[in-house]
Amino acid sequence: MDSYPDIEIYLARGDIARLDAWLAEAIGAAALAPAGKRQWRTRGGKDEAPVPVLLVEKAADGFASLWFDSPDTPWATDAECAREAARQLECEVRCSLGGWQPGDDPDRFLQVLPDGTERPIDWPDSGQ
Repeated sequence: MDSYPDIEIYLARGDIARLDAWLAEAIGAAALAPAGKRQWRTRGGKDEAPVPVLLVEKAADGFASLWFDSPDTPWATDAECAREAARQLECEVRCSLGGWQPGDDPDRFLQVLPDGTERPIDWPDSGQ
């Protein structure tokens, strides 16, 4: 499977210390640094390719957005990243159901819980 051009997941809890530890392990990233109001940045890498990272706190319905602006991540899809993040960060993670194409429902997401439970949801207004 080809990698997505970028990866974006949404975290129910954006614990900076836990994120720093996970990002250092996963992509060799330095600690997140403030980059504006409720925004944090870092840069890691995989196989010499840079992987810029942006965290936006409270981006959507109280969830933090974590964006990897590179196709060169350890994960081929948002769902792969969400599964690992949910386990490592011990929080609910949401992501798109798959690669988005014009005509797809933009409100369909995959909800991943730390125990490995997954289900498709409508978000926002999923009643979760």
